[in-house]
Amino acid sequence: MTTLRALIAAALVIATFGWALAKLPPPPPMGDKAKAAAEEKKAKDAAAAEAAKAAQARAEDRVAARYIAEQKAKGVAVKPQMGPTSQVVAAAPAGKSGAPAAKSAAHKK
Repeated sequence: MTTLRALIAAALVIATFGWALAKLPPPPPMGDKAKAAAEEKKAKDAAAAEAAKAAQARAEDRVAARYIAEQKAKGVAVKPQMGPTSQVVAAAPAGKSGAPAAKSAAHKK
């Protein structure tokens, strides 16, 4: 009995949400200023995402280098395995990715 009540309640919520959504007017067309602001925001977001991606790659490189150094101190030989993204990082210029190409080989994903 409680399952039936839950299903009826869920159907009522879905129907009410659909009805409320159907009553919303379409958004007004964007003006030139709004389009320019949206493009500027999109560019800023892309730049921030690229910076975050580069910072993540540098952090992963540091962790991998530290792990390899610790294992070498213990006398264990570690051969870094290159993932699919490390080739892209290694192919990029050192200034653009923020990490030298030598460290990119230790990049693990």
